[in-house]
Amino acid sequence: MKKVFATLTVLAMLSFGSVAVMAQEEAAPAAETTEQVVEEEVAAEVAEVAEVAAEEVAEEGGLVALHKALKTKFIEGGAGFMAATLLCLVFGLALCIERIIYLSLAKTNTKKLLANVEAALNNGGMEKALDVCRNTRGPVASIFYQGLSRYDEGVEVVEKTVASYGGVQLGLLEKNLSWITLFIAIAPSMGFMGTIIGMIQAFDKIQQVGDMSATVVAGGIKVALLTTLVGLIIAIILQVFYNYILSLVEGLVNEMEDASISLLDIVVRFDAAKK
Repeated sequence: MKKVFATLTVLAMLSFGSVAVMAQEEAAPAAETTEQVVEEEVAAEVAEVAEVAAEEVAEEGGLVALHKALKTKFIEGGAGFMAATLLCLVFGLALCIERIIYLSLAKTNTKKLLANVEAALNNGGMEKALDVCRNTRGPVASIFYQGLSRYDEGVEVVEKTVASYGGVQLGLLEKNLSWITLFIAIAPSMGFMGTIIGMIQAFDKIQQVGDMSATVVAGGIKVALLTTLVGLIIAIILQVFYNYILSLVEGLVNEMEDASISLLDIVVRFDAAKK
């Protein structure tokens, strides 16, 4: 009996040992697979970071190269004329931005303003309507205020006042536009002047050397072409802004005219109801 128990014990130990060995063999590949996945993820992240860094470096390198190229062309074109044409761009853009901001703030919801003025006239009288115009921003409200403030002198006077003050507001809307057109004209003119001077320099070198080779005249021709190019580019940029400003002015003028006609109709109805 003891021999049977001993035999069973030995068999049990052998079977347990084989199971443990098999479990270790199965666990080892799983651990190796997990480590491989982690290593692959880390490698992918490192590659992605390196790619982003490379793109940033390339982008910065491109900006630096562009800056150097522009600086070189600026010097080659002649610092005096290039600086003068760039000043035209700076002053012209400053005036354009000022006009765009002013005209954007000058916009008024004319339908709402007319409804408020009519409601104020019907409920509170002329003083109430003047308060509505006084507290509203924009040239349309200013025209309404000037016209309604002369209601006691008659409807015809209101109409003349509205027309006259509309011209005043139009002048304010078109303020500084003449300076923008001046810079549009000056920029290419400065470029053409640089062209003439560059050609004169080229002919002077030909006269001094006594030979008409490409090397002799290259410098003067380069100055001529660069100054003309910069002047034309600046003129085109300012012309685009100028036309946009003109479209804003035309839109506001149309609003002012339509609103003025509607105001006169409201005043006529109010005058008839009052009588």
